[in-house]
Amino acid sequence: MVRKLKALAGHAGDKQLAKTVRDSAQQIWLAGLGAFAKAQDEGSKVFDALVKEGQSIHSRTRKVAESKVTEMTTTLGKMATKATNQASGSWDRLEQVFEDRVARALNRIGVPTNKDINNLSKRVEELTASVQKLTRTPAKPAKKAVKRTARK
Repeated sequence: MVRKLKALAGHAGDKQLAKTVRDSAQQIWLAGLGAFAKAQDEGSKVFDALVKEGQSIHSRTRKVAESKVTEMTTTLGKMATKATNQASGSWDRLEQVFEDRVARALNRIGVPTNKDINNLSKRVEELTASVQKLTRTPAKPAKKAVKRTARK
């Protein structure tokens, strides 16, 4: 375009130069309008393509995020179960130690255990049966000992 103007400027007069400048300006204006129209048409297509691509990326990102959340939930659940089991084991051991110490302390002061009382009850029943055999008199059944609920 610039070469055309220089060539005309060298060979033609002012009228010809003005007409060429006007024609060039008109062509530039029309080219700009064409570019604007094309950008407007292509812009909506580009916009739609970008929306579609954004939806695709959103879907993939959501799937990855959900996968990571599920993975972390599973890992935290396993960790919580492990911690619970360890704490439960510790409490069980502590309880057993406490029970053993209480049983030893009661034994030292002469308090009989539940097992001792049950053995004595059985022995009393056996002796009662032996006495009844020897005397051959029916006796009233002995009252059963009240069972105590104590550990060991």
